[in-house]
Amino acid sequence: MYGKLSEVIASIRPANAEAMRRALGRQRNLTKPPGSLGRLEDVSVQLAGIFGNERPTIGGKAVIVAAGDHGVVAQGVTAYPQEVTAQMVLNFLSGGAAVSVMARRLGVRQIIVDAGVAADLPDHPELRSARIGRGTADITQSAAMSREQAEQSVMAGVNVAVEAAESGADLIAAGEMGIGNTTASSAITAAITGASPQDTTGAGTGRSADELAHKATVVQRALDVNMPDANDGLDVLAKLGGFEIGVLAGVALGAASMRRAVIVDGFISGAAMLIAQALCPTTRDYMIASHRSAEKGHGIVLSHLNLLPLLELDMRLGEGSGAVLAMPIVEAAAACLTDMATFGEAGVSDRDDNEVEAPIGG
Repeated sequence: MYGKLSEVIASIRPANAEAMRRALGRQRNLTKPPGSLGRLEDVSVQLAGIFGNERPTIGGKAVIVAAGDHGVVAQGVTAYPQEVTAQMVLNFLSGGAAVSVMARRLGVRQIIVDAGVAADLPDHPELRSARIGRGTADITQSAAMSREQAEQSVMAGVNVAVEAAESGADLIAAGEMGIGNTTASSAITAAITGASPQDTTGAGTGRSADELAHKATVVQRALDVNMPDANDGLDVLAKLGGFEIGVLAGVALGAASMRRAVIVDGFISGAAMLIAQALCPTTRDYMIASHRSAEKGHGIVLSHLNLLPLLELDMRLGEGSGAVLAMPIVEAAAACLTDMATFGEAGVSDRDDNEVEAPIGG
């Protein structure tokens, strides 16, 4: 386990360029037309760089779901009461949430983290307590948390991810739960990317046109009050974020330090990745975008991170649901690179690039 954030950042190395080069060469010799597996080929080469192996294999899979509450709910930005955060944590633990069902079906270990829920939660063997506070402050009135709390939340995520990796997880998904966290994520996205609150603010849990306009105004007020430094990830997190967002930023850093793939979920998870990248740009090498959320600001996040999502299913649930759903695709990408035969191994004639061939159908 790490003790300081600076130690984590110093330990993160770029993806292995030589392994990626060799993986790309192997891809070009597999028994298929070049490029015919589309994005799976890109993902497989990225995995080779992450794991430092031209023939990557996937062992365990985990989804870390961090929960936290937000003081900005006092501004009427959501239709759901704050109590839902704690209630959903219990739902995760009992296996009744969407991500819990998907994780169980797909063989993904679920790890629930109380990063800062405003209510008391009962002891549970599967609940990790990393509570930094009982929810954040209202970001329209002050910073969400202190800088020290921001670093504490990131380090909590780092250590959970390191533990998951040490327990055998090669794919680590970043999921969340927190009433009000789309507002915080809209503010983070606007602060780091420079996009306007009108462009980063979406319906969240379901808002009318007037309510959406109010929500964007709240985001603008948070930016005006706090004036975050876009080049300082901890400053943005402390002034605008949530404890669970900090934990997910730490998950990305911790996974990268262990050379594990980070499967990014939707908008809130993406906002956490913006924080992680601001803290350590190399972390981007380890990120795989699972899907494009229907939440308005997510496209801005993906563009800023230069990530292409694997799926587009109009999902906007959060919880890590999209990330878990994409994990079998990532596994298939690795398996095709590693287990498919080359033309030479299979005794199959490769194409003659000196001849003009008819297009391959099918």
